[in-house]
Amino acid sequence: MSKNGYINLTDMPKVIEERSIKKVFQPISTRVVSSTPGRLRLRVAHPHRQSGDMQRIANALQANPNINQVRTNIQNGSIVINHDGDDVSRENVYATLCDLGIIFGDVTLGKSEAAAEVSNAVVDLNKRVRQATNNAVDLRLLFPLGLGLFSIRQLLTKGLQLETIPWYVLGWYAFDSFLKLHATSQAQASKE
Repeated sequence: MSKNGYINLTDMPKVIEERSIKKVFQPISTRVVSSTPGRLRLRVAHPHRQSGDMQRIANALQANPNINQVRTNIQNGSIVINHDGDDVSRENVYATLCDLGIIFGDVTLGKSEAAAEVSNAVVDLNKRVRQATNNAVDLRLLFPLGLGLFSIRQLLTKGLQLETIPWYVLGWYAFDSFLKLHATSQAQASKE
Protein backbone atom coordinates (compact mmCIF):
# COMPACT_ATOMS: atom_id res chain seq x y z
CA MET A 1 0.00 0.00 0.00
CA SER A 2 2.88 2.40 0.58
CA LYS A 3 5.68 3.01 -1.87
CA ASN A 4 8.78 4.76 -0.59
CA GLY A 5 6.77 6.06 2.41
CA TYR A 6 3.99 7.49 0.27
CA ILE A 7 0.41 6.18 0.34
CA ASN A 8 -1.35 5.43 -2.87
CA LEU A 9 -4.78 7.01 -2.29
CA THR A 10 -6.47 5.04 -5.03
CA ASP A 11 -5.88 1.83 -3.07
CA MET A 12 -7.56 3.16 0.10
CA PRO A 13 -11.17 2.20 0.75
CA LYS A 14 -13.75 4.93 0.46
CA VAL A 15 -14.80 5.93 3.96
CA ILE A 16 -17.38 8.55 3.04
CA GLU A 17 -20.09 7.77 0.54
CA GLU A 18 -20.46 10.25 -2.28
CA ARG A 19 -24.22 10.62 -1.91
CA SER A 20 -23.88 11.64 1.74
CA ILE A 21 -21.61 14.46 0.63
CA LYS A 22 -23.98 15.52 -2.13
CA LYS A 23 -27.01 15.52 0.18
CA VAL A 24 -27.61 19.10 1.25
CA PHE A 25 -29.05 19.71 4.71
CA GLN A 26 -32.57 21.05 4.41
CA PRO A 27 -34.38 22.27 7.50
CA ILE A 28 -37.82 20.81 8.09
CA SER A 29 -40.48 23.50 8.35
CA THR A 30 -43.13 22.86 10.98
CA ARG A 31 -45.81 24.77 12.79
CA VAL A 32 -46.93 24.26 16.37
CA VAL A 33 -50.64 23.49 16.11
CA SER A 34 -51.22 23.11 19.83
CA SER A 35 -49.13 23.10 22.95
CA THR A 36 -50.68 22.04 26.23
CA PRO A 37 -48.93 20.75 29.34
CA GLY A 38 -47.70 17.27 28.47
CA ARG A 39 -48.74 17.38 24.80
CA LEU A 40 -47.30 19.06 21.72
CA ARG A 41 -48.79 18.79 18.23
CA LEU A 42 -46.83 19.82 15.14
CA ARG A 43 -47.76 20.17 11.48
CA VAL A 44 -44.94 19.34 9.03
CA ALA A 45 -44.68 21.15 5.68
CA HIS A 46 -45.74 19.24 2.56
CA PRO A 47 -42.24 18.56 1.15
CA HIS A 48 -41.25 16.70 4.34
CA ARG A 49 -44.33 14.52 4.70
CA GLN A 50 -42.59 11.39 3.43
CA SER A 51 -42.62 8.31 5.60
CA GLY A 52 -38.81 8.32 5.86
CA ASP A 53 -38.62 11.87 7.21
CA MET A 54 -41.55 11.42 9.57
CA GLN A 55 -40.22 8.09 10.88
CA ARG A 56 -36.74 9.53 11.42
CA ILE A 57 -38.25 12.36 13.48
CA ALA A 58 -40.44 9.96 15.47
CA ASN A 59 -37.52 7.60 16.21
CA ALA A 60 -35.29 10.44 17.39
CA LEU A 61 -38.05 11.83 19.59
CA GLN A 62 -38.81 8.45 21.17
CA ALA A 63 -35.16 8.20 22.22
CA ASN A 64 -35.67 11.28 24.43
CA PRO A 65 -36.32 10.15 28.04
CA ASN A 66 -38.80 13.01 28.64
CA ILE A 67 -41.08 11.84 25.83
CA ASN A 68 -43.68 9.20 26.62
CA GLN A 69 -45.28 8.68 23.20
CA VAL A 70 -44.95 9.94 19.61
CA ARG A 71 -47.67 9.49 17.00
CA THR A 72 -47.40 10.51 13.35
CA ASN A 73 -49.92 10.96 10.59
CA ILE A 74 -48.20 11.21 7.22
CA GLN A 75 -51.30 12.28 5.27
CA ASN A 76 -51.92 15.29 7.53
CA GLY A 77 -48.26 15.87 8.37
CA SER A 78 -49.12 15.74 12.05
CA ILE A 79 -46.79 14.73 14.86
CA VAL A 80 -48.26 14.41 18.36
CA ILE A 81 -45.73 14.29 21.18
CA ASN A 82 -46.78 13.29 24.70
CA HIS A 83 -44.15 14.29 27.25
CA ASP A 84 -43.73 14.96 30.95
CA GLY A 85 -45.82 18.01 31.80
CA ASP A 86 -43.13 20.26 33.27
CA ASP A 87 -41.36 23.17 31.56
CA VAL A 88 -37.97 21.43 31.57
CA SER A 89 -39.36 18.50 29.62
CA ARG A 90 -41.02 20.82 27.10
CA GLU A 91 -37.74 22.67 26.59
CA ASN A 92 -35.94 19.33 26.09
CA VAL A 93 -38.50 18.38 23.45
CA TYR A 94 -37.94 21.70 21.63
CA ALA A 95 -34.16 21.24 21.88
CA THR A 96 -34.45 17.74 20.39
CA LEU A 97 -36.60 19.09 17.56
CA CYS A 98 -34.08 21.85 16.83
CA ASP A 99 -31.26 19.27 16.81
CA LEU A 100 -33.19 17.34 14.16
CA GLY A 101 -33.22 20.41 11.91
CA ILE A 102 -36.82 21.35 12.56
CA ILE A 103 -37.63 25.03 12.29
CA PHE A 104 -40.85 26.54 13.54
CA GLY A 105 -42.88 28.93 11.45
CA ASP A 106 -45.94 29.13 9.31
CA VAL A 107 -46.52 26.07 7.18
CA THR A 108 -48.34 26.77 3.97
CA LEU A 109 -51.58 24.84 4.01
CA GLY A 110 -52.87 24.89 0.46
CA LYS A 111 -51.20 28.22 -0.34
CA SER A 112 -48.63 28.86 -3.00
CA GLU A 113 -45.15 29.88 -1.95
CA ALA A 114 -45.73 33.41 -3.28
CA ALA A 115 -48.94 33.75 -1.25
CA ALA A 116 -47.14 32.48 1.85
CA GLU A 117 -44.31 34.99 1.35
CA VAL A 118 -46.75 37.89 0.93
CA SER A 119 -48.69 36.74 3.97
CA ASN A 120 -45.52 36.46 6.05
CA ALA A 121 -44.40 39.92 4.90
CA VAL A 122 -47.73 41.46 5.95
CA VAL A 123 -47.59 39.71 9.32
CA ASP A 124 -44.04 41.00 9.83
CA LEU A 125 -45.05 44.53 8.82
CA ASN A 126 -48.01 44.37 11.22
CA LYS A 127 -45.68 43.33 14.08
CA ARG A 128 -43.36 46.23 13.30
CA VAL A 129 -46.23 48.73 13.23
CA ARG A 130 -47.52 47.44 16.57
CA GLN A 131 -44.03 47.67 18.09
CA ALA A 132 -43.52 51.19 16.76
CA THR A 133 -46.81 52.36 18.28
CA ASN A 134 -46.53 50.41 21.56
CA ASN A 135 -49.48 48.17 20.56
CA ALA A 136 -51.76 51.19 20.10
CA VAL A 137 -52.25 50.78 16.33
CA ASP A 138 -51.89 47.93 13.87
CA LEU A 139 -52.60 47.33 10.18
CA ARG A 140 -56.11 46.12 10.95
CA LEU A 141 -56.91 49.69 11.98
CA LEU A 142 -54.66 51.58 9.56
CA PHE A 143 -55.86 49.85 6.37
CA PRO A 144 -59.60 50.58 6.80
CA LEU A 145 -58.77 54.04 8.14
CA GLY A 146 -56.71 54.73 5.01
CA LEU A 147 -59.52 53.55 2.75
CA GLY A 148 -62.00 55.66 4.70
CA LEU A 149 -59.83 58.77 4.41
CA PHE A 150 -59.33 58.10 0.70
CA SER A 151 -63.09 57.82 0.20
CA ILE A 152 -63.64 61.16 1.96
CA ARG A 153 -60.91 62.72 -0.20
CA GLN A 154 -62.58 61.35 -3.34
CA LEU A 155 -65.93 62.75 -2.23
CA LEU A 156 -64.51 66.21 -1.48
CA THR A 157 -62.32 66.57 -4.58
CA LYS A 158 -64.31 64.73 -7.25
CA GLY A 159 -67.85 64.94 -5.95
CA LEU A 160 -70.33 62.19 -6.75
CA GLN A 161 -68.63 60.86 -9.89
CA LEU A 162 -70.17 57.54 -10.73
CA GLU A 163 -67.91 56.71 -13.73
CA THR A 164 -64.82 56.31 -11.52
CA ILE A 165 -64.48 54.56 -8.19
CA PRO A 166 -67.14 56.35 -6.20
CA TRP A 167 -66.59 57.47 -2.63
CA TYR A 168 -69.28 55.18 -1.23
CA VAL A 169 -67.55 52.07 -2.61
CA LEU A 170 -64.34 53.04 -0.86
CA GLY A 171 -66.34 53.87 2.26
CA TRP A 172 -67.96 50.44 2.11
CA TYR A 173 -64.56 48.76 1.69
CA ALA A 174 -63.28 50.66 4.71
CA PHE A 175 -66.25 49.63 6.86
CA ASP A 176 -66.31 46.02 5.60
CA SER A 177 -62.57 45.45 6.01
CA PHE A 178 -62.69 46.92 9.52
CA LEU A 179 -65.45 44.49 10.51
CA LYS A 180 -63.82 41.47 8.88
CA LEU A 181 -60.36 42.15 10.26
CA HIS A 182 -61.62 42.70 13.78
CA ALA A 183 -64.07 39.78 13.68
CA THR A 184 -61.14 37.39 13.13
CA SER A 185 -59.23 38.87 16.04
CA GLN A 186 -62.26 38.50 18.31
CA ALA A 187 -62.69 34.88 17.20
CA GLN A 188 -59.03 34.17 17.91
CA ALA A 189 -59.27 35.87 21.31
CA SER A 190 -62.29 33.75 22.24
CA LYS A 191 -60.39 30.55 21.29
CA GLU A 192 -57.51 31.45 23.61
